[in-house]
Amino acid sequence: MKIILVCLIGILSFILTYVIRIITLKYKIVDIPNDRSSHKLPTPRGGGLAIVISWYMGISILFYFKLIELGLFLALLSGSIIAVVSLIDDIIKVKAIIRLFIHFIAVIIAFHFLGELRPLIMPNLEINYYIFIYPLAIVGMVWFVNLFNFMDGLDGFASTEAIILAIVMFAYSGNIINLLLIASIVGFLYWNWPKAKIFLGDVGSTQLGFILVVLGIYFHNTFKFSILNWIMLSSPFWFDATYTLFRRWRNNEKLSHAHKKHVYQRIVQAGFSHQKVLFSLIIINGIVVVFILLYREFKFLQIPLFAITLILFFFITKLVDQKVPFK
Repeated sequence: MKIILVCLIGILSFILTYVIRIITLKYKIVDIPNDRSSHKLPTPRGGGLAIVISWYMGISILFYFKLIELGLFLALLSGSIIAVVSLIDDIIKVKAIIRLFIHFIAVIIAFHFLGELRPLIMPNLEINYYIFIYPLAIVGMVWFVNLFNFMDGLDGFASTEAIILAIVMFAYSGNIINLLLIASIVGFLYWNWPKAKIFLGDVGSTQLGFILVVLGIYFHNTFKFSILNWIMLSSPFWFDATYTLFRRWRNNEKLSHAHKKHVYQRIVQAGFSHQKVLFSLIIINGIVVVFILLYREFKFLQIPLFAITLILFFFITKLVDQKVPFK
């Protein structure tokens, strides 16, 4: 029954993406290329709505058959308000402050239903979680929702990263909800693979970021997959987004302005095709997975491997700087 459900959700996502593409073309809901775009032709956006509909239908069925617990279901369900405001933003644009407010509301609700955050195992170190860790976790969750949107700039890029994260979380948790997420994305990815026939849009990218960070905390709380391992695995996205934002702030740039300074964007400027960037992402994630395997096997290597992961991405950034300088 579980496998049948996963397959049906994948088929539903595929069909919905096709239908949404027809509708967005009809009503001219498209991204027009400009000097900051990575595509050259007007392309429909909002295809992530197919993921959203398939996903919420899937988790509702899982909950009905008691295959996921109430707390996780409600935590994930709170992301629906992000989906609504993001869909509106894809069509008529919503002020950034309103979007951010909605993101915080959804994340706080989800954080509550997740039972907050299980303390990290750090010997001889006591931290007041209510004062320091919980606020930091909530801000981090909101940032991940937004950075996933920032990193959705190449065909199939955000979808591929989300699938990789879900595969690894399934390998350690065995939870069907990861397969459901993969199926929801794969149905859409067929249409989004280079050259993309439709884009995720904010409705898809923000939702993927929300789902992944909620699942990351859930599996941490249930001792299935440490949040530190999740941070390592998601580092191709959050490191690029965070370090790029820091560098732009240091250069006194207006942070709300669109740009093409992310590492993945500059790799394309250096001559890589979208497909080559995707395969590079898969290889890099594979290296991080090896680090995670070593991390979980040898306790004394945990902090060094965490640090090495960050150093790896800093090194990659500097290599890209040599090809396409961060101006």
